Amino acid sequence: MDALTFLRTDHESVLGMLESLERGRGSGEAETRARGNMVTTLVIAESQHEAIEEQFFWPEVRRTVPDGNDLAEQAIIQESEAKRLLQRLKNCEPGSEVFEQALTQFIPAARAHIEFEQSQVWPRFADAIPPEKSNELGEKMAKAKAMAPTRPHPSTPPSPGALKTVGLVAAVVDKVRDLITGRRSHYPPTPPKG
Repeated sequence: MDALTFLRTDHESVLGMLESLERGRGSGEAETRARGNMVTTLVIAESQHEAIEEQFFWPEVRRTVPDGNDLAEQAIIQESEAKRLLQRLKNCEPGSEVFEQALTQFIPAARAHIEFEQSQVWPRFADAIPPEKSNELGEKMAKAKAMAPTRPHPSTPPSPGALKTVGLVAAVVDKVRDLITGRRSHYPPTPPKG
């Protein structure tokens, strides 16, 4: 799987969750619980996705794409703000005013970030990188996703080195916590390889 196919699959999953969350604002107990569960899955998916991008994709954009440093910096600033909002969502009670405010801020920001990547970065990346290198990068990202953190870590520097050390420790701790708390049941489905 090439890098952009891998990223597109994640984006489609996240966009589907965002649509569900925009539609489902019921106030009953079952609706609130379902909304909280969906946000948990969203937090996991986004945490893994951003960690993978910061560890693999943005360094490759910096190396190969003209103006790649500027594009990567803009994206990382957006991702850092997203991590802060995801942390707020993770720490809030589903249905609370703070939860809904954080979600109301997160949804358009996530959509804008996805649009930025897909319309500004991806075309330049596709033009700058040979297909075999994109395939190699996509395979690395797919393998690394299994070991990516499942919670936002807004204080972890978004550098590949930090993510390969501190991020790996955080991911292990996240996965142990997920196992103990039953949060693993909210992991997003793993897409088929190919």
